[in-house]
Amino acid sequence: MAKFPKTLYFILAIALTIVVFVICVSLGSTGFAIEGNIVSSIRLPRVIAVVLIGASLSVCGAAMQGLLRNPLADGTTLGVSSGSSLGAVIGIVSFSSLFSQYDPLNGIFSVLLAMAGGLLSLIFILSLAQKVDARLSTNTIILVGVVFSMFASALISLIVALFPESAKTVMFWTMGSTAAASFEDCILLGAVFVVCASVLLFKANELNTFALGEENASHLGVNVKRDKLIIMIAVSVLIGTCVAVSGTIGFVGLIVPHISRMIVGANHKKLMPFTIFFGATFLMIADLLSRTIIAPKELPIGVITSLIGAIVFVSIFIRNRKGSK
Repeated sequence: MAKFPKTLYFILAIALTIVVFVICVSLGSTGFAIEGNIVSSIRLPRVIAVVLIGASLSVCGAAMQGLLRNPLADGTTLGVSSGSSLGAVIGIVSFSSLFSQYDPLNGIFSVLLAMAGGLLSLIFILSLAQKVDARLSTNTIILVGVVFSMFASALISLIVALFPESAKTVMFWTMGSTAAASFEDCILLGAVFVVCASVLLFKANELNTFALGEENASHLGVNVKRDKLIIMIAVSVLIGTCVAVSGTIGFVGLIVPHISRMIVGANHKKLMPFTIFFGATFLMIADLLSRTIIAPKELPIGVITSLIGAIVFVSIFIRNRKGSK
């Protein structure tokens, strides 16, 4: 694959993203439709949201793998995804109890609670990690993030047990769904993506330096603690916003950077822009499958990404193991 210019892969990735976007907008559970209210009010905002979420999860995954020097890391490693999920579940249960005639997924209150949950979880995780280790070492952050994720998952299970009437809605949402995406959600996602992705792309050089180790990065003039915090905050805000809109969608931030690294290399200046387009395309395909594979019923998009991601990840793992022998 390295025989071809890296620029060619970028051109192909952009072209493929555009083609898949047109197909996803045109095709749905009712077949092809290129005009009418279905396209403008349902499919278009949904596909735009999927593009932004796929790009966000992928670029966050690439950033976290570079920052933590761990190929198993992704945007959910910090535990922010679990915190956002907890906040959204609280909102869903509250709205279904108080305003049962409305769909809680469309409530701005649930979205705000999800974003607040993500930010509060980040503050808690970083504060606890700093008390344990003032240097905020990578291993400490990962450990605290994993523990917090388990705690948040336990609270979500407790809420489902206490409010069984909301269990179906909560479970479907936690598996990931973009069915309720609106243009307002797209505006929110777009604004946050532009800001946070720009920060991550701007820190590409620092991420390359982190590959040498934190101590070496410090010797090369990188302010390790400051840059680490900036990257984690940008990732957390972006992940929290995605979770607020679509629920938890797994494996995108894990698999897409892996495959992208095999195509364009490990240089984050090239890797991160490529993952944006590749991630958007990957999630659009997954979303198209989720709403057409058993039409007129719909599968949660998180189920599709997990099925595809697990197979791809095992294949990559086996390939790498064979290559190391």
